[in-house]
Amino acid sequence: MTNMKNENHMDLSLLLPEEVNGWKAGEEDKIYDEETIFDYIDGAGEVYNAYQFTKLRARHFSRQESPNILVDLFDMGSSRNAYGVFTHDLEGDRVGIGQDSTYKGGLLCFWKDRFFVSLYAERETDESKEAVMKLGQEISSRIPNKGFIPDIVSLLPGEELDKSRVRYFYNPLILNYHFYVSDGNLLAINPETEAVFGVYGEEESVYRLLLVLYPDKEKARKAYQDFMNAYMPDAPDSSVVETEDGTWTGAELKGNLLVIVFEAPTNEKAQAVIRKVKK
Repeated sequence: MTNMKNENHMDLSLLLPEEVNGWKAGEEDKIYDEETIFDYIDGAGEVYNAYQFTKLRARHFSRQESPNILVDLFDMGSSRNAYGVFTHDLEGDRVGIGQDSTYKGGLLCFWKDRFFVSLYAERETDESKEAVMKLGQEISSRIPNKGFIPDIVSLLPGEELDKSRVRYFYNPLILNYHFYVSDGNLLAINPETEAVFGVYGEEESVYRLLLVLYPDKEKARKAYQDFMNAYMPDAPDSSVVETEDGTWTGAELKGNLLVIVFEAPTNEKAQAVIRKVKK
């Protein structure tokens, strides 16, 4: 218990180097919490709060006649939060830093253990890209442990899955950001639940799969009935229904797991996807 306590109160400054490739830490680090983050990131702070982040440490690196590099180190409180916020934006190339990472246009993001890290060069050059990568590798090496990917993610069938569009969350704000389902919280998604959203297929055959794991069968059944009443009021005896745009939506329960397919190209496809998950 003593080690865990010390680890949870880790000084975040110990995870950040003072210099790399001639870029040196400049002004004093800035510290933000769930309330003050909006002074720093503005609207995007809602996303970090949706994953219950606990602290942000921001460090500024500079080198003469070179673009500045900004490093944001988020303590997300748990590895599920760190993994979740990483999946919110997966655009870019995988570069093998931390437990997973993306790089695009001077921006490197990665997660490891309970930490999410964002490194941004204000202008991308060969030198700044190299420095960003080295900074990321150094920070990753200073994080002693690895986190876990939530088990629910493994329930997504791998065939036709676009791995760059897998989102893990437990807040309806995140679901509606990526795929609007309803006003409010129709599916009763909250920190007691876990949800994963995947995009499948290509071009005109793209469809979406949502899995929500509830703490008990009663809550799962209630969410299922609310969804069916909202999406399939005219088809009470069917788990799959054709929507106005000609695609198919289907939903079924297995224990406390709710499985929903959106925009499947055919009835058969929707039912086949649900069967794969249930198996």
